[in-house]
Amino acid sequence: MNSFAQFNLPKPLADAITDQGFTLPTPMQEKAFSAIRSGKDIVGIAQTGTGKTLAYTLPVLYDLKFSDQAPPRVVILVPTRELVLQVVEMVESMTKYMNTRVLGIFGGRNINKQKQAVAEGTDVLVATPGRFYDIALTGILQLKSVRKLVIDEVDVMLDTGFRAQLNNILGLLPKKRQNIMFSATVSDEINRLIEHNFVSPTRISIENSGTPLKNIEQQCYAVPNFYTKVNLLSELLADKNEYHKVLVFVSGKRIANRLYENLEERFLNEVGVIHGNKSQNFRIKAIEQFEAGKHRVLVATDVMARGLDFSKISHVINFDAPEYPENYIHRIGRTGRAEEKGKSVLLYTEKERPEKEAIEEMMGYKIPESEFPLWVEISQELIPEERPKAKEINTGHKITEIARGPAFHEKSMKNQKRNSGGKSLKMAKKYKKPKTRGDKTINKRKKRR
Repeated sequence: MNSFAQFNLPKPLADAITDQGFTLPTPMQEKAFSAIRSGKDIVGIAQTGTGKTLAYTLPVLYDLKFSDQAPPRVVILVPTRELVLQVVEMVESMTKYMNTRVLGIFGGRNINKQKQAVAEGTDVLVATPGRFYDIALTGILQLKSVRKLVIDEVDVMLDTGFRAQLNNILGLLPKKRQNIMFSATVSDEINRLIEHNFVSPTRISIENSGTPLKNIEQQCYAVPNFYTKVNLLSELLADKNEYHKVLVFVSGKRIANRLYENLEERFLNEVGVIHGNKSQNFRIKAIEQFEAGKHRVLVATDVMARGLDFSKISHVINFDAPEYPENYIHRIGRTGRAEEKGKSVLLYTEKERPEKEAIEEMMGYKIPESEFPLWVEISQELIPEERPKAKEINTGHKITEIARGPAFHEKSMKNQKRNSGGKSLKMAKKYKKPKTRGDKTINKRKKRR
């Protein structure tokens, strides 16, 4: 296989690649490098874990010459705050020996400080669409110098409500620019976006999103309920040598909190949790502690399934079967990154069997099923979401009289009076309904006669 030497990188970039320990480019990086450097519009279709971030940052930085101007020349749009931070980190590591400025902006932080940072100048601006558009409208962010626009994880961007901002941003940018787009899937909406904004784009495709990742060993367990899942997961996590860095995906925020509380009791200070209801600082700290090895286990919702590039994940555990089959691919893609080996485990209840079968149908692959360990306790306790809903029984009998308790008493005589309308109703009876204008005219005529 070819090394990064095939790209004839300038020494600053080559040294940065060496410092990061990268030796062999992924297929996506090989295909994207010359295509992006050609200056043509690019659409990259690849499943998660194919090295997309480096695939576009490397050729973009290759052609980015030194400049001390304030307005950015490269704009990279991503759907989440976490991905902003990761792309900024990647660009910073690649420009370690270059005079290249990079800035990340996103919602949830002081916008005035971000405006000031933008005004001071940057070469590469990484942003979420909402915050980018807000600052662009102030006039502080000048876009006339933008020559390259990268839209990463565009399918997530559209799914999370950035459709309007993205269309508005495309209208603000200079027409003479290179568009570079990466996505795991291509919907009709994405095709319309490409048709209206791209010029004869070159398409790069690395496997279908539904293809099972070859570097990942998959297995699944049939489990009756939440607390039995907790017991089985705890049994698996007890092997700290095997499960040394584990990402656990759950279906929602409430389940994430409940699972975290149960695991924290059993594995004190080894577990972290991250989801959309947590503050930005909490989320960043949880990511840093997991990546640094302070937490061995990180419980996360699907909001974290895209973009995050953790290193050396030993296992991805699907505590719940995802509602959408494609999310399974994005989840397990956090392990087995590039050419590394990884493992994934799916825990599913009988209610979740249709989701499991949908995943297998999409992949064209049946996930190997492991026998439930006999020594793991099967819990009879159910969480509220698992309990059967009580149904009202219709007896067919009408209730004719309301049962009255000992505190009941009849109204006093003065409180039994009905509202007769008061003074206004008496006045209406006395003077009757006022005559209309027509009636008055007729009455005048009668008087004249």
